[in-house]
Amino acid sequence: MRSQLWSKLKRRLDDLICDSLKGRVNFTITNYRRAHDQLGRAFITVDKKEVLNMCTITSDIRINRKNRELHRLRELSYEDYQVNYEISVIAHELVKQEGVYAQYDFYDAVEEFVNMPIDQALKSDDMVVKILALIDRRAGKRTLMKLREPIQNEMDIIQYFYNLRCEAEQINPFVE
Repeated sequence: MRSQLWSKLKRRLDDLICDSLKGRVNFTITNYRRAHDQLGRAFITVDKKEVLNMCTITSDIRINRKNRELHRLRELSYEDYQVNYEISVIAHELVKQEGVYAQYDFYDAVEEFVNMPIDQALKSDDMVVKILALIDRRAGKRTLMKLREPIQNEMDIIQYFYNLRCEAEQINPFVE
């Protein structure tokens, strides 16, 4: 874990959830003790149904595949450490843009989110930060209504959380 214990970070997250979604949205971390790095997955449930899974193993597999693909496309060898590092960073970012997150990405996003203003979080390029901002009590009804148009261009999971919040607040996002 990063700079804070999960229990404290979870408490901060739970405190930021809007009243209309309290008890419906839950954040869970599962660590696998027998895994070589003892990491596991993070997931978000809505009404006790898992809607977003951030598994370290799945993410690492996708990053490795993307890494090999980038090396092959650019016809690069694996001998230069600096090039390998840069390619792995690019691969990781590309995989995150596809919506595949690891448990450690979730931690990073949560820590980033709890330390930033809500308007900045709503504009974030990070999928998890944006999801957390959409269910945050600091995002009011007027702010949600202003997001009606830009949210159409977002990933399905972000649209899901936007619609969930609008439904919970009894807002019809399609009416002006």
